[in-house]
Parts: sequence; C-alpha cells; structure tokens
Amino acid sequence: MQDDKQPVQTNFIRKIIESDLDNNPNFPEIITRFPPEPNGYLHIGHAKSICLNFGLAKEFGGLCNLRFDDTNPEKENTEYVESIKQDVKWLGYDWEDRLYFASDYFQKLYDFAVELIKHDKAYVDGLSGEEIHEYRGTLTEPGKNSPWRNREIQENLDLFERMRNGEFDEGSYVLRAKIDMRSPNINMRDPVLYRIRKAAHHRTGDKWKIYPMYDYAHCLSDALEYITHSVCTLEFEDHRALYDWIIDNLQTPSRPYQYEFARLNLDYTVLSKRKLISLVNEGFVNGWDDPRMPTISGFRRRGFTSSSIRKFCEVIGVTKNDTRIDPVVIETVLRDELGETTQRRMAVLDPLKVVIENYPDTTEQLEAMNHPQKPEMGTRKIPFSKTVYIEKDDFMEDAPKKFFRLSPGREVRLKYAYLITCTDVIKNDQGEIIELRCNYDPDSRGGNSPDGRKVKGTIHWVAEDGAVEAEVRLFDRMFTSAMPDKEEDWRADFNDDSKQINNTSLLEPSLKTADKAERFQFERLGYFCADSVDHSSESPVFNRIVTLRDTWAKVSKAR
Repeated sequence: MQDDKQPVQTNFIRKIIESDLDNNPNFPEIITRFPPEPNGYLHIGHAKSICLNFGLAKEFGGLCNLRFDDTNPEKENTEYVESIKQDVKWLGYDWEDRLYFASDYFQKLYDFAVELIKHDKAYVDGLSGEEIHEYRGTLTEPGKNSPWRNREIQENLDLFERMRNGEFDEGSYVLRAKIDMRSPNINMRDPVLYRIRKAAHHRTGDKWKIYPMYDYAHCLSDALEYITHSVCTLEFEDHRALYDWIIDNLQTPSRPYQYEFARLNLDYTVLSKRKLISLVNEGFVNGWDDPRMPTISGFRRRGFTSSSIRKFCEVIGVTKNDTRIDPVVIETVLRDELGETTQRRMAVLDPLKVVIENYPDTTEQLEAMNHPQKPEMGTRKIPFSKTVYIEKDDFMEDAPKKFFRLSPGREVRLKYAYLITCTDVIKNDQGEIIELRCNYDPDSRGGNSPDGRKVKGTIHWVAEDGAVEAEVRLFDRMFTSAMPDKEEDWRADFNDDSKQINNTSLLEPSLKTADKAERFQFERLGYFCADSVDHSSESPVFNRIVTLRDTWAKVSKAR
C-alpha cells in the first residue's frame, strides 16, 4: 500500500487544482485518469504519471480512473492490458471499479463524429496518406485544402457509414476535422479523426472497420468520464488546441481541461516504446521484465520496491522543463530504504579457498546480527569450519601498506568469527592462487582481539560446511552512453557487460530458504533479491539490485 506519510512537494498542477477549488465553490469532484495505450509494458516514465494522477486524486479527495486508450488494434493485446494493471497495483494504487477502455465508447465516438459531419465540421477525404502530408504544408508554409473538403454533408454521412461497414480498402478514405489549413498550429490543419483498419480488436473483435485517432478519442473519453484535469506530457502541448476544439464543438457531458508536464528522461537507457520493443524482439534483453529494462516489471524483478519508485517520483518533482535524470538518483533513494529495512547475509561471489590449519575438524555455530543498527531484527546462526571461502579480491600476495585485507603474514578479522593470519599461498601449475593456508586465534571468537591489538581489516566469508551454491546475476547500465536515443544507431551503445552471470557464488545456508523476491544486503557486496521467476531452494538465483555505493561514475571516467 502507498505510504501516506511521504512528504508532498508542491507543483504547478497542484496549484492549478487548488486555484480551481478556491475560486469556484461549485467546482465538481476532482477526477483524474491514467490513460496508457496497451501496446507495450509500462516504464519508469509511466510510473511518474501514475504517481501524479493517482496522487493528486487522493490528495484532493477525488478519484482516478484507469483507462486504456485501445484505438490501435494492430499493436495492442490483452497481455499488455494485464501487465499494466499489475504494475499500477504493485505501485500501490487502486482504481476500484473505475476501469475503462476507449473501446467502451466506440459507438459514442462514432456518433460524435456523425454530429461533426452534420454541422459541416468534418468530412471524408479521399487523399492518400502521402497526399495528406503534402497538402498539410510545413511549419513555415500554410497547407492547402483537400479537393474533397467541400463534399456535401449527406455524401460525407454516406461515405462515413460505408467506411464503418467495411466497404472500402484501408487507406482509401479518412475522416478529417474541418478546421483551418492555414493555422500556424500544424495540428489544427484538418487533422485525421478516423481511419480504416480491418484488424481484429482485442476486445471488440471484427465489429469495427474504422478506428478513431488518439487525439479524437482521448479528449472525448475524458469528457465521457467527467475528468476535470487531464494531465499529460509536454509532447501533447501543441495538441491541446485540437483537444479544446473537439470538446467545444460537440455537446459533451462534461468539460475537461488538459495540462502538460515534462516527461521523465532517464540517462543510460531508452524510454521509447518502439525502441524497447526492438530490444525485446531483437534479443538484446530477455523479455519486458529483464532486470536491465526501465520497465516497471523490470524494476520489480530486479528487486526495487514500489515505495522507492514512488519516493523517486516525488523527489524529481513535476515541472514544465525537460530534464534528464541520472540513475544515481533512484538508486540513492533505494539504498536509503534498503539500508533500513533489509537483513544482512554473507555471500562470496568469487571464492578463494582458505584452510585454517590449526582449527579443529569440527563445525561450530556462530551468532551474527541480522542488522548492525537494528537489534530488534534479531540474530541468526551461521556455521564456521576448518575450510572457509573469501573473495579473491580480499587477498593480495604482494600487498601495499594500505591494503587492509588478507595477505601473507598479515592478520585480518573474519566477521563474526575469528582473527586469522595467512601463513602460506598454494598455486597451481599456471601460477594461479588456488588456496590459502592460515592460522586462527582461538581466543578471538566473535572477531575480538583478546589482548586489544588493532586489526584494521574485516572481511566476509562463507564456511564450506553448509555453503549454498547459487547463480548470482550482476546488472549494470544498459547503455554506455548517457543519451543513446540521441544517436542514429542507438543500438551501438548497448552495454554488452550490462548483465553478468556468476555461477561460482557461495551463500550462507540461511539463504537457501529465501522466498522469491526477498531482499537482503550481502555484506560488503550490495543489495540482492531472490529472482521472482527463476529462484528456488534447489537452484537459488539472486539478482544484484544495486551496489552499496555509486560505482558507475568511476567506471564512466575510466572509459
């Protein structure tokens, strides 16, 4: 559920609503809507819109509808509908009984179009798509009227009905609004309202042979649902004049108004649905929920929390200025939350064998804290034995003075266990280090120095007895360029190292019973979660959600 205690930042849309309510005591109940097109999975930019629309409705005691703008049957399907519903629910929002589809209104939208024709405000045009584009003009040159612009009203009504009945081929006719071909706003130069599409719709089947354009269906759907504030992104700002023209030239049950805000642009990824579909279809990623994807399902599978995404959307705010957001922002929000809420566990991703020669041939159970700052989270038992594994990076044979981990002759603390000193290094025929021999101080149980001597290094470990073999997936930025979508060949910047699979990882035994999607901090390594699809107690799979600190800046500088 959504956290009601999150701080609320003001923004210009909030101020508009406050002004509407303050200046009009009879202003109707605030009703907003989230109107996705079911032609793909939702991404982090949609999360911003979801949080804004549902958040405004809740703040002002109103309602928010979930409406699917399903007017393009060739690209939409039920899978996308269900994924969108799941994402909205996961983010903590509930549309209750207000689930709508533009297809619910197809008959009413058709009737509205007939009304426009009867008032000589729309006509059936026989120009081809290329000719319509040519006649439209440019930003500096006015358009010119179609030769079919002055058809008789009755002829337009007849042709439009025959379009509906499927008598004509696709592309042979369209219905256009009759506005002004010389308008400085190119969107007002007799825009297309309906086109012929002989494609089955995922809800209405083959009933309709014509489908409304988004600009036409959207504003009328708002009016039919009594939407008071239709909030959309800035690319629709120039379309607002058409939104108003359609509403003002028809007898609609309500008068909605459109307001625009800047969309979310996230560095090192792409948010275009067309490009995201390409990544999926061309095999760059493993589906829409690939943890590298900026989709909500991708964030969820990677291990992000819904509360961290809501908090992120609040932090970045709502403005009219296009800005780019570094992923560090959302990662920082997540770290702040996970640092407080996740239990600690030990895991070794790149194991190096350590044999403690003076330790007895037995296994003992040591006590470890589940959270160092939260004793209320309790403790757990972890096994310790003669053979343990540490990270290869935690040992250096010829170590510099400020290397505070394990090296020959140096003493280091095994967290929660003992102080050990490296006495010998075992190598294979290729000269690679394959094993360390160490001694331990039996009086240092718990990692304490019995005589008060200072030991600067503390490293994590996993005992051989009870160690759980696991697959650990490490994820990084999907693109090496901050703005890959600015490049013509945007795929060229795809980061081939954005996913690395580690099959040598060893985990402490308690992680064998982790539930799918359960999150932990692996000591000194980062935050991880059990994969929501592939993880099982027999074959554990963990995803790295985020590192303990931002490491990408260092990597970027080194490139």
